[in-house]
Amino acid sequence: MEMTLRRAAIAHKQVLMVSGDIELGSLPRFNDALSRLVTDNAGHVVAVDIDGTGVIEDAALGLILGAAGRARPAGGDIEIVCTDARLRQRFAENGFDRAVTINQSIH
Repeated sequence: MEMTLRRAAIAHKQVLMVSGDIELGSLPRFNDALSRLVTDNAGHVVAVDIDGTGVIEDAALGLILGAAGRARPAGGDIEIVCTDARLRQRFAENGFDRAVTINQSIH
């Protein structure tokens, strides 16, 4: 399924909503959108809503970690919005949830 990206302001937070698969071919677009989200909102917490995704390559998780690392020195951060129990389990198993906050809704 082709990846689509949309930005929106929800609950006073900038959100990147992702639908489709984040796979090898779509990683550059995902990285670009993620970088712009962090840069445009320096010093603020932003969210990446992955509830509309199917496949998420491990490399995409690395891109999120890198973006969070760039956001934090300016006082910002990245949160992931994910209600999928399978993905939440994967994040717990690989330790991703210890590095990035995972929420079930946008706060």
